[in-house]
Amino acid sequence: MSDKTIIATRESRLALWQAEHVRDLLQSQFGREVELLGMTTKGDQILDRALSKVGGKGLFVKELETALEDGRAHLAVHSLKDVPMDLPPGFVLAAVLEREDPRDAFVSNRYDDLSALPQGACVGTSSLRRVVQLLSERPDLRIEPLRGNLDTRLRKLDEGGFDAIVLAAAGLKRLGLAHRIRGVFEVDRMIPAAGQGALGIEVREDARDLRHLLAQTVHRPTWLAAHAERAVSRALGGSCSMPLAAHATWDGGTLHLEAALGHATELTAPLLRFTTEGAPADEAAARRLGEEAAEGLRKAGASGYLATA
Repeated sequence: MSDKTIIATRESRLALWQAEHVRDLLQSQFGREVELLGMTTKGDQILDRALSKVGGKGLFVKELETALEDGRAHLAVHSLKDVPMDLPPGFVLAAVLEREDPRDAFVSNRYDDLSALPQGACVGTSSLRRVVQLLSERPDLRIEPLRGNLDTRLRKLDEGGFDAIVLAAAGLKRLGLAHRIRGVFEVDRMIPAAGQGALGIEVREDARDLRHLLAQTVHRPTWLAAHAERAVSRALGGSCSMPLAAHATWDGGTLHLEAALGHATELTAPLLRFTTEGAPADEAAARRLGEEAAEGLRKAGASGYLATA
């Protein structure tokens, strides 16, 4: 393994914070010399269309994987919720770090919470997962797409384009913007995306020494929870065009997994929900828990919903 480790990262302020966090971890824990390789991805460039129409969240990671493949970088740091459920051949998820707040945040300059919004208020989000859960509670709302990095989304709110927007609490907290949060949606009210709030580290499959090193950074509870959550999406063929949520929480040695699926075109159709629990000791057992949740959603009628995604 080289004496110098290069991290490929997107250049948004949040992505750089995440890469710097991993850099500092590698430097302090292992004495590694670490540099950042900033890159702009297609996901950052295409802001006028929904991700589901132009290739999905994989657009945020493809250029970083190219840098790993050709040797310009050794690892890439991602928001785990942006990482496709199945990585391309030759790449692996080497580590998942301890999760930040996984909840969704209600951000508004005028209103305290969702219930305070007036009839027909405009809420910004480009996440179908958030759209169907918002409309299940407030079908009167007008939901408008909101793309761009975190600062861009906040600017659009401040310019008056929206009455409120919904963002991941983790990103706001990491950038010192927790004061912008008017309230958070508890996870039983708005189920987060698989992996939300966690950072994932991707490397080449053949980077065995680096994988061994990074294995020491894994936060085991988050690692197993993320495997369960991601297995739900993998089993159902999850993508940006599927309003799917999955979130797992630990209670002692028991992992509680809740999943929900909305209809991709009939956005006010009833949400399908399924909850299960287990005590997974390894990744395979965690994945089986996720597959059980996916099967529960199928029995609740997911096949009809999936056909429209």
